[in-house]
Amino acid sequence: MKFIHTSDWQIGRTFRFADDDTLGALQAERLEVIRRLGLLARQEGAAHVLVAGDVYEHETPAERTLHQPIERMREFTDIQWHLIPGNHDADLPEGVWARLARSGLPENVTVHREPGPVLMDAAHNAWILPAVLKRRHILTDLTAYMDEAETPPDALRIGLAHGSVVGFGGEAESEHNPVALDRARRAGLAYLALGDWHGFCQIDARTIYSGTPETDRFTTGGGGGGESVVVTLHGPRAEPEIKRCKTGRYTWKKLDDVVLTSEQDILALDARIRSIAPDNSAAVLVWAAVSGLLSVDDMAFYESTILKRLSGAVACLRLTGTPQLSAGLDDMDRFGSGGAVRAAAEQLLAQSESGGAEGQLASEALQRLFLFWQEMGAQAG
Repeated sequence: MKFIHTSDWQIGRTFRFADDDTLGALQAERLEVIRRLGLLARQEGAAHVLVAGDVYEHETPAERTLHQPIERMREFTDIQWHLIPGNHDADLPEGVWARLARSGLPENVTVHREPGPVLMDAAHNAWILPAVLKRRHILTDLTAYMDEAETPPDALRIGLAHGSVVGFGGEAESEHNPVALDRARRAGLAYLALGDWHGFCQIDARTIYSGTPETDRFTTGGGGGGESVVVTLHGPRAEPEIKRCKTGRYTWKKLDDVVLTSEQDILALDARIRSIAPDNSAAVLVWAAVSGLLSVDDMAFYESTILKRLSGAVACLRLTGTPQLSAGLDDMDRFGSGGAVRAAAEQLLAQSESGGAEGQLASEALQRLFLFWQEMGAQAG
């Protein structure tokens, strides 16, 4: 049998770095990806989608946010959706899942709010064993019951949990929501579908983090999400067949240590960012750590090429730092041989050379004065 494994939708998530337009687009795409998951299930012939926690970003979403993902799942009446609470949307007494239960759920959407085997697919003798977070953080392994949970002979036992695998990769063990490293083996699971880690991560042949289906963080390499997993089970003891599928629209990229010292460096940065998605720059978010030293002319080129044109091409251009202005007395001639503007520029230049916080402010002010003067000259010409 086939099913889709996904997690960490975090509907209602906010991104503080984004402006209103970008924030709205990112939030909308986190809902739109549900439709892509339904279409993926149909394309692959998978009758079930398993969501391993954190459907919502908060335990108390607004009423509209509460119903938005449910209504998108409702549209796929031929697909059964199986949800569990995560640490962001734990099953509190008056929390998100209690509210949904009172309002009623579509027949094709099941929220697993109690541990214990649940028949998922009679034709394949497939059973879900959910682990259910009743609080945001717990110290016990909620998957432990799976070892003794009884299912019919030769059943496909599929674990569904949200938490941190203990001791994986030599990293520090998490104190919260632990999952035993060998749970799949000990509980005789054909597959253990996990959520909490936002990028795809394979613990062993049967234990997988799907990652979030729509990327939500900047990374320097891969592993930032935007995928879902198609799982094919050929039997309770056969190794599952795993296929990673791209479901995210946006590409997030972090560029460290971008040093700009010339027009060529600026052009190279522009080309580097545009090459991330050459046919769809509007789906790219970039966070670049910028430094360097630019002449007055190159600083103007940086302003027009990067801060204006490129920022209009991509979905978001987040810059940390800025290149510094390299200006000397010779550059003062741009303001003429005398007058108040030149006097102010010379004073700012002297202050910028003194260093420190005040020197930084003076350098930035001088940069703006040069750019303003050049724009005024261009308009006059």
